[in-house]
Amino acid sequence: MKLLNTSQVIEKKSKFYGYFYELDNLEEIKLILNNLKKEHKKAKHVVYAYRFNNTAGKTDDKEPTGTAGLPLYQMLERKNLNKHLFVVVRYYGGVKLGAGLLMRSYQNTAILCLKKEAQ
Repeated sequence: MKLLNTSQVIEKKSKFYGYFYELDNLEEIKLILNNLKKEHKKAKHVVYAYRFNNTAGKTDDKEPTGTAGLPLYQMLERKNLNKHLFVVVRYYGGVKLGAGLLMRSYQNTAILCLKKEAQ
């Protein structure tokens, strides 16, 4: 596994920390998630999406359905990224964002990771 990039987005006091990994095998996903959950113990959500050969997965981690894991997964598909993992850790800021803004916040966190990677 290799951490390719990180990013941060702040939206109405909620903080979104993005992590973009290149994977060597599927077992690394569990290790990465466990490490991030230990590092961010007070985070409300740890959302992720991955593609690895013929396998793919995503989770919204208690966010409204389709607002978190799906935008990350769509980014992997759109960029044709294989053997990659996006993880976004969200700290809730006390203000509800609504489905549209929530989805854009997760998406923007992933976009920032990719932009930094391209530099």
